Amino acid sequence: MSQAKLYTIPGSHPALSVAMMLDYKSIPFKRVDLLPVVSKVVLRASGFPRVTVPALRIDGQKLQGSVQIARALDGLAPDPPLLPDDPERRRSVLEAERVGDEELQHPVRQIIWWLLKRNGGAMASYLEGSHTGIPIPIASRTAFPLVAGSVYFNKATDENVKAAIAALPGILDRLDAWIADGTIGNEEPNAADFQIAPSIVLAMTMADLRPAIENRPIGRLARQLIPVYAGDMPPGLPAEWLEPLRT
Repeated sequence: MSQAKLYTIPGSHPALSVAMMLDYKSIPFKRVDLLPVVSKVVLRASGFPRVTVPALRIDGQKLQGSVQIARALDGLAPDPPLLPDDPERRRSVLEAERVGDEELQHPVRQIIWWLLKRNGGAMASYLEGSHTGIPIPIASRTAFPLVAGSVYFNKATDENVKAAIAALPGILDRLDAWIADGTIGNEEPNAADFQIAPSIVLAMTMADLRPAIENRPIGRLARQLIPVYAGDMPPGLPAEWLEPLRT
């Protein structure tokens, strides 16, 4: 198998999901860090059908989206598997993966972009460890148009961010329940672990959300799988929006 190439943007939690799966399967890959919004042009020019990360070029295939890539990786490198053989457990893992992809991933993204638009000084912390070709101090100081574009493309409006926060406690309860019943959090991680943990650690980079997550089972599991994640966002969300997390 030739070396894979993973296109990402700094701080992308679904791209980290894919990187973790590649490492788990011992598939060598090169990471290509792109700037937000600019990434859309690069991906289109590179022949990908969509303009979103994660995007993976592997064995002549061009794949996008952490779930699609997970299925393809199991076909290319079946061992170790990302899904269990037992049909019932497999259904549970697929449902947990779906929730991580469809109900958790994007709302967390909306919250962080909403905050970055209002606190550009935090951008440098999310660029740590990235290699975009632009020095981090310069990239962070000139990022406002890219942040504004990302807020627009991700529909990170007040209404959507407030709704995302209100829905978070229920999602966290479901994730904790999946740890309790053994769907996720086992000795060998599965597709759902890799899908969910990066979104949770990204959420825990935000001071407003961290207290509601870090001491839960899902917070501890995510930190166990991902001890270090770049980014540190000071408080910035309206207090009334955070009320669902307190109750």
